[in-house]
Order: sequence, then C-alpha cells, then structure tokens
Amino acid sequence: MAAGAAEAAAAVVEVGSAGQFEELLRLRAKSLLVVHFWAPWAPQCAQMNGVMAELAKEHPQASFVKLEAEAVPEVSEKYEISSVPTFLFFKNSQKIDRLDGAHAPELTKKVQRHASSGSFSPSGREHPKEDLSLRLKKLTHAAPCMLFMKGTPQEPRCGFSKQMVEILNKHNIQFSSFDIFSDEEVRQGLKTYSNWPTYPQLYVSGELIGGLDIIKELEASKELDTICPKAPKLEERIEYETFDILEDEEVRQGLKAYSNWPTYPQLYVKGELVGGLDIVKVRN
Repeated sequence: MAAGAAEAAAAVVEVGSAGQFEELLRLRAKSLLVVHFWAPWAPQCAQMNGVMAELAKEHPQASFVKLEAEAVPEVSEKYEISSVPTFLFFKNSQKIDRLDGAHAPELTKKVQRHASSGSFSPSGREHPKEDLSLRLKKLTHAAPCMLFMKGTPQEPRCGFSKQMVEILNKHNIQFSSFDIFSDEEVRQGLKTYSNWPTYPQLYVSGELIGGLDIIKELEASKELDTICPKAPKLEERIEYETFDILEDEEVRQGLKAYSNWPTYPQLYVKGELVGGLDIVKVRN
C-alpha cells in the first residue's frame, strides 16, 4: 500500500523555478499538462494534491505538476494567480482552461474531458466557438433564475457576488448558480454572449436581467419580486443526502457497474437509480 502511494505521489512533478516550468511546457507539449498552484499553509491545497495524485494514476497519458505559487511569483503573475488552489490546463504549450478553488469533482471532470479530447488545431477553432455559444445558451436556461457569480452562494469569492446572494435570499428568490471560476471558457465567453463585462450576472428565463447595480434598482422599485421566481415553502422542498465518490475509490468504481451508469452524479430515489444530470433536467 505504501509503495503504491509513493508511486502515485511521484507521478505529480514538483516545479521550483520559472525556467523549469517553461521547459516542462515544451517537453509535455503533446499531452495534457495540469498545473496546481498551491501553498504549503493552505490545508485545501494538501487535499487537492492528494486528488492530483489519484488523477495521475487514472490518466497516465497526462502530466500533473504542482507549483508553489509564492515561491515562483513570475509564473503566478504571468497567469494571474490570485488565490490558491488554482489549476491551469495546457495543451501544445498553450493554456486551454482554468479552475479556481478546491473543487475536486470539477477538477476530475475537466481532466477527463481534456485528456480524452484531441489537440486543438488552427483549422478546428471555429467549431468549438459554436459549441460554446450553444453551451452558454443551455447554461443560462438551466434554471428559471440563474446567477453567474464568483464562488458559490455558500462561499462567495467577491463582495459583489456576496451582496447579490444576500439580496436574492432576502427576497426568498429561488435560483441556481454557476461559479465562473470553475470554467475559464464560460467565464470569458459569457461576457461576449451577454455583452456584459463584469460579474455577477443574473438571468431569468434565459434573459439577462443585469448585474448588482440593476438588481439593487429593481429591489428599490419593488420590481424584483415580480420578475424572479420565489422559492417553494419549506414543506415543498426535496430532501436529499449526498455521498462524495472521491472519498471511496471502491464505491466510485463499483457503483458504475452496479448501476450500469458510467458517469457521476447519479441520483437514487428509494434505492432505484433515477439517472444523471441530463435525465434529472428532463424530469424537472
């Protein structure tokens, strides 16, 4: 067991200088390179280093690197690393994605997606743009009221997002949210899609309502309550429990075979599989 853990840890390369990092970018240009900007004082970084080690075992075709953000400031400044943990994804020596925060499921999903996709070629750049536009349309319509914010409602990562959540909660407005730090493509693309340069952004029925200033104006004029859907009464809410499949590898792999469902999340009701995200959306 100890030997296996050591082997996994060894699969994550530690970089200590800007020159070493640039050399690694060139050497691993043909494969996916995942870089964890971390700090030894942050416990969540230690946790995510463990997740990286597990991902390195599962994806031997990809390369995994950890870089102490404060020890190599020139690299951190170049890629605008303002908090830890932050993860950057590279292919062909170019940054293709970013993840801010200790989101193990999102990191796993991004690694799976980028590791399985081919290299980007100049001739294929227009098609992903079409895909992004469609994806943004789906995201803005994912719930009757969608908030695109920095962080989550439980842990906002900027003052404006925190104020927006407080206003929506005060008015008992039912909303879903998307952490724009979790997807760099969405973070940049939505600014163009909405023609709105800042976050947070609030959508109702797929239409942009505005940012914090607009929401404050709607609140002052008492229009906010008529525009946004209200949360259901307490007795109407669905109660559920969760299990983090990253905590138990045996459950993670075994449930795929047990349910005959290859991906996560999976929703069960009274012990019966309902389905994944797409199925739940259809039934909603």
